[in-house]
Amino acid sequence: MEVRPARDTDLDRIAAIYAHYVEHSVATFETEAPSVTSWRTRLGDLTERHLPFLVAEADGLVCGYAYAGPWRGRPAYQFSVEDAVYVAPGQGRRGIGSALLGGLLDACTAAGRRQVIAVIADSGDDSSVALHNRFGFVQAGRLTEVGHKHGRWLDTVLMQRTLSLGRYTAYALTPRRRQPAGPCPADRKW
Repeated sequence: MEVRPARDTDLDRIAAIYAHYVEHSVATFETEAPSVTSWRTRLGDLTERHLPFLVAEADGLVCGYAYAGPWRGRPAYQFSVEDAVYVAPGQGRRGIGSALLGGLLDACTAAGRRQVIAVIADSGDDSSVALHNRFGFVQAGRLTEVGHKHGRWLDTVLMQRTLSLGRYTAYALTPRRRQPAGPCPADRKW
């Protein structure tokens, strides 16, 4: 199995994997599967933002994907991302999710991100929580009955992992305004 960056030619398979979860599970709160065109837009947006979108490929077939998207749109959240990891139906228990999440965390670190947040539907299947636990995520909270799908109310579990930026800090990565020269006047009101 190879984990690599997603390409435009992978999008049909990515759309099919996700459509399964949209239609048959509560792993996603979407109720209509996005088109391949929507996936193309998402791939382009993430690429433009220098955020990872990965696929796992085995025997020439995409068997899972993962990406990190912005956590929130406001500028102060720029170092935080939300992950998404999906494994093709019938491909579970082969290490695909682990390979994808490990690669995603490495790519997020390389992209200068600091926090990775997982928003996991509490469906009664603990496999996603267990996967994130294995990679050092901790539970950060729970939102109760925030989703309604397939005739039931659903909670979400929030999990979070802090990444190491190595020699970089948010301060070093944030653009700066020039500071005025000279001392600050003592009588200035801020």
